[in-house]
Amino acid sequence: MKPIAELFNLTGQTAIVTGGAMGIGQGIVQRLHEAGANVIIADVAEPKSLTDNEFYIKTDISDETSIKNLVTAVQKQFGRIDILVNNAGIFPQQPVLAMELSFWEKIQAVNLRGTFLCCREVGNVMAKQGRGNIVNIASIDALHPSMAGLAAYDASKHAVWGFTKNFALEVGKLGIRVNAIAPGSINTEGVKNLNSGAVPAGVDMTAIMKQFLAKIPLGRMGEPDDIAMATLFLASAASSYMTGSMMVVDGGVLLS
Repeated sequence: MKPIAELFNLTGQTAIVTGGAMGIGQGIVQRLHEAGANVIIADVAEPKSLTDNEFYIKTDISDETSIKNLVTAVQKQFGRIDILVNNAGIFPQQPVLAMELSFWEKIQAVNLRGTFLCCREVGNVMAKQGRGNIVNIASIDALHPSMAGLAAYDASKHAVWGFTKNFALEVGKLGIRVNAIAPGSINTEGVKNLNSGAVPAGVDMTAIMKQFLAKIPLGRMGEPDDIAMATLFLASAASSYMTGSMMVVDGGVLLS
């Protein structure tokens, strides 16, 4: 039986975290780095700072060429990819009856197409290695809608969850594990922007967030580190018999 310290030791491993420059992604980068991994932040935004063994590669995950360039660069520098965390995502609001096709397609391109492309490109590298670990950040909205106006987002996250299960079935015999995390409401820059007024006219985000908070049995919003710690578990040997699974990290909100 491996000791706890060894189970969570990622020294020598190489991890890619999409959307790792801020929010949940930044929290994940910090925890994987703390566990000893070399961590590549793949984001359109540049991180405010980097520490030893953290690296930044500008990447648009909705663009196939950008992702291929990312994978090539990581392989060239590190020779392998052990962990992929598909975290990058967007969640603007728009009622379906007023939704432009371009709005719908942008959300699917980032949240769903980006996850698929990263899994395909990195998955091929992992298959040649004979091992790898993929964590897809979905949402509790993949299981139950949290509010009206997020139909496009919810569709993308339902799809990420379905994709996770089928991809896990496909690559399990190749030594690749694929799991998902369903975060609840997390204190990130995106949520703060919603609260500051970046929402459609007539939508009272303060009231919505107050109502949502009242539904959380643990009585608080989540923090990026809550998701980061769950990601570390799934990325580590501690979860070696898990694939095609969803970890719900929501403070109990789906119980209500």
